[in-house]
Amino acid sequence: MRFAFYTLGCKVNQYETQAMQQILVSRGHELGDIEEICDGYIINTCTVTAMSDKKSRNFIRRVRKLNPDAAIGVCGCYAQVAPEELRELDVDVLIGTEGRMEFLDRMELAVREKQKWEKVENSNLPRMFEQLPAGGLAERTRALLKVEDGCNNFCSYCIIPYARGRVRSLPLDAAVAEAKKLEENGYREIVINGIEISSWGMEWKDGSTLTMLLKAICEAAPQTRIRLGSLEPRTITEEFCKTLSVYPNLCPQFHLSLQSGSDTVLKRMNRKYDTARYLESVQLLYAYFPNCAVTTDLIVGFPGETEQEFAESLAFLETCRLAAFHIFPYSRRKGTPAAKMPDQIKNVEKQARAERAAQVAQRLENAFRESLIGTEQDVLFEQIEDGFYTGHTPNYVKVYAEGEDLHNEIRRVRVTELFKDGVKGTI
Repeated sequence: MRFAFYTLGCKVNQYETQAMQQILVSRGHELGDIEEICDGYIINTCTVTAMSDKKSRNFIRRVRKLNPDAAIGVCGCYAQVAPEELRELDVDVLIGTEGRMEFLDRMELAVREKQKWEKVENSNLPRMFEQLPAGGLAERTRALLKVEDGCNNFCSYCIIPYARGRVRSLPLDAAVAEAKKLEENGYREIVINGIEISSWGMEWKDGSTLTMLLKAICEAAPQTRIRLGSLEPRTITEEFCKTLSVYPNLCPQFHLSLQSGSDTVLKRMNRKYDTARYLESVQLLYAYFPNCAVTTDLIVGFPGETEQEFAESLAFLETCRLAAFHIFPYSRRKGTPAAKMPDQIKNVEKQARAERAAQVAQRLENAFRESLIGTEQDVLFEQIEDGFYTGHTPNYVKVYAEGEDLHNEIRRVRVTELFKDGVKGTI
């Protein structure tokens, strides 16, 4: 059988898609392109924004038109929170955010015997961590390793706790074994990801912490870069920094979700920290990891956000000297407390604020890149773009350099100038 995938959303979805691809290939199936005639199409959905939902629906219609006889399977967060909307599109196999092995079994049956099947269980029910194979089939330099699923934070704007359920974690010994295997398979970098990796181990109530996990992984794969996914700011403590700063393979790039630089907005968002605690985390990182990159996410136009609160956010980002940040106009999600809040901001104003924030982001990002000019950086090269090999520094600045046969190689590069979306250098 020939299967094709279309994946929306975060790195957790990417990880799960790569795992499902490996499983199907191990069963003797082929992988095709989503634009080709295939026996089965799998759409791994996201529901962070209404636009994500729309993209999923559009793609289901598209592949049904491409091959009316194919089996269409839908999984992921949108399938979990709004299965009734997907039933209307006449999909063949429907599952939420767990049970990927059974989902693939049912996809095979749907192709062979045209059997329809659906299983979307209540995400509030207790769940076990579903371990899937890490890595991928294509020639890659970087592997995703999912160590945690679910979230208990219930930020007022976020649908994900309802889609992914409560926190559950990959056992430490299993995570170590996966990291060792990935290093043995030739990956030069492992990205530790999950829905909320800062909560790793909390459900066991035995003192397990993310610091403990990262220490074990860094030691298990000493020749491989270990890069972290998004962190809750309160994860960054003196103990975290002291313990992990001794490992040269831990990438000095830390993505600390901020969402707003205004304390009053953070309170309405039901975030569990304030700007003072966030700044404390940033200062600890700068002290223990010199030249590290601290990056973040910013939501603009949250319900009730005043001009003064927005200005506070921009000023705070400047104070933190962030290396980069992603900007998201607030997206109203049905089923979340924020969707019912008064003083919803008009789209035109949200877009205007996003553009103002982007100007600050560009200035800060350029300043961070400029700080690398004249320095030597170890670059993991990944692919060829416009005649240059491109790769990333440990603090995740994109580097362009001339060279040959550099894929999956780490080379020392002298940074010479700003260039496109990164810097240029010479090996």
